[in-house]
Amino acid sequence: MSRTLSFAIFLAVTLLVVGGMHYYIWTRLVRDTAVGEPWRRLLTIGIVAAAVAVPTSFLVMRARAGALADGFVLGAMLWMGLAFFLLSSLVVVDVLRLVSAGVGALTDWLRHAPETPADPERRLLVARAVAGGAVLAAGGAAAFSVSSALGDPEIHEVPVRLARLPRQLSGLSIVQVTDLHIGRTIGEDEVRRVVSATNALRPDVIALTGDFVDGSVRMLEAAVAPLAALSARYGVYFVTGNHEYYSGASAWVEHLRRLGIRVLRNERVEIGDRGASIDLAGIDDWRSAGMAPGHGPDLAAAVAGRDPERSLVLLAHQPRGVEAAAQAGVELQVSGHTHGGQIFPFTLATALVYPYLHGLYPVAEGNGSQIFVSRGTGYWGPPMRLGSPPEIAHIVLT
Repeated sequence: MSRTLSFAIFLAVTLLVVGGMHYYIWTRLVRDTAVGEPWRRLLTIGIVAAAVAVPTSFLVMRARAGALADGFVLGAMLWMGLAFFLLSSLVVVDVLRLVSAGVGALTDWLRHAPETPADPERRLLVARAVAGGAVLAAGGAAAFSVSSALGDPEIHEVPVRLARLPRQLSGLSIVQVTDLHIGRTIGEDEVRRVVSATNALRPDVIALTGDFVDGSVRMLEAAVAPLAALSARYGVYFVTGNHEYYSGASAWVEHLRRLGIRVLRNERVEIGDRGASIDLAGIDDWRSAGMAPGHGPDLAAAVAGRDPERSLVLLAHQPRGVEAAAQAGVELQVSGHTHGGQIFPFTLATALVYPYLHGLYPVAEGNGSQIFVSRGTGYWGPPMRLGSPPEIAHIVLT
């Protein structure tokens, strides 16, 4: 699937979801509360404008540069997050009201009580109370989420035992940075902060597991420049994520190489010294086939010819193909992509799609294989995180 077609499908789905979400918000906050004029008209215009701004911002991200465009994108993303919290709050209340009404109707039926006629004044009072409560709850959640997303990433210590790890390499550290999403709202200052925190851990290996950019090399060259300062005993390694393919993956692969970062494209390297080493492999993003010339995940190529008695760590952006990797001898897969759901309650939906959502998991029928999935170091879309703060993973092999 081409990059243009993928973006077109994404935009179409976004329009449907955003339109439905904003209509629901309008019915609960404007129609049901019987807001008088001119507030009704102003609120309606504002909600329609906000709904249009969200998909428009994705086009602006790709086509425009400058402070005005950046400000527009930031405003649209903040509203998208706030609207999600509004929607979630209103849905929860509506579900509770439906359950309560159902219980009440059942009770009346069992008691053979006559149906109580609806009270318009009470209904309006409840609608306004619900709207006011939802606005307050959404505002509080949004403020906390922004603070979490923009704060310093947590350092997540992850001890991992590998059966085939040479004794001389016990304590080997891999620092994983993933899903940084450098772009309109994450720039050079944030990248410098992440680089400093990563280098402070004095890692043996730095693993950059994709979704680092949302924009072209020309647009983000200055913002990614601090990545050249990353330093690790055995090197800095990168694998592509799906967002690299929305941003010109081939150009980014070459640019990252110029920054001194080794891009692993369905290949592996030896990590270690003093006669003791392990294999570190990396594959293209799981959905990359056809999105850039010559790209596509190929685990077989990455592990071909290796000694099966050696420890093997795999860098793969998405936590997919985990069982196949285990059967190929992978002892530990290091992934990102999920953001840990990023914003609760969206976390619940993400967990349905990705059983390996966040943390260290044993792989079922994986011969002792494990997978670690990071929550990610940046954010995508709204600069918000609720229940899933940003992290830099400090993986220590023993």
